[in-house]
Amino acid sequence: MSFRIPRPPHPRPEHAIEAALLGLFMVSACVCTALVEHPDSYVRAAIGDPLARRALVGAAMGATAIALVYSPWGRRSGAHFNPAVTIAFHRLGKVRTRDAHPSVAFATTVPGSAGPLAAFAAEGAISFAQMTAVLVLSNGRAARHTGVVAGVLVATWITFEAPLSGMSMNPARTLASALAAGDWRGFWIYVAAPLAGMLAAAEVYVRVRGAQRVYCAKLRHESSTLACIFRCDYGALAGVPCEAADDALAARTSA
Repeated sequence: MSFRIPRPPHPRPEHAIEAALLGLFMVSACVCTALVEHPDSYVRAAIGDPLARRALVGAAMGATAIALVYSPWGRRSGAHFNPAVTIAFHRLGKVRTRDAHPSVAFATTVPGSAGPLAAFAAEGAISFAQMTAVLVLSNGRAARHTGVVAGVLVATWITFEAPLSGMSMNPARTLASALAAGDWRGFWIYVAAPLAGMLAAAEVYVRVRGAQRVYCAKLRHESSTLACIFRCDYGALAGVPCEAADDALAARTSA
């Protein structure tokens, strides 16, 4: 007999949490970018190397992402402040259609000097890599480290990929920036490429490991009494309550 924590009938609090998490991420992005890249910033004057400045912004944004994933709000909602992640998990059958809502929250993301095609390819590639890492980690023995790895990857993309596309990987993030700045250059790239990359990662994962190896849409599933609004199989892995789900998963994935 399987055990599942009842899903609340109206998951609107989780929707509001996702909007708040995206808002916090955008505030952090704007503040960090302004402090490091504004022409009048003392930090920019002190650090002349653009790579070093991007690494500094990347580290700050990666730390922000990690903090949001492991925050009480992130643990409750699943930390889906990127709608491309939500849509990929919807494709995998872990998010109900009514819960696959587009999260919408001035650091603009526009194609770099290499042009829009290079920006599209780069956005698609990092989105594929990011979603693949999330799926592999969150459904394996290293599940508790998913948020940390995701944050480190965000820092890496900002440091090294940003010259090509500005490093968005998140349609909602680019939309928020474009609305504030009135800059819509290449906007289609930041909608199409992340979705294409993450959906492709979902397809590859299903074909290699199987749909049954996707247990939950949360980046960090907590073994607690927190209700999960997703199609969550953690509690049913071995007919155990959620408090024992981590041990059951470890035993199953090590077999």
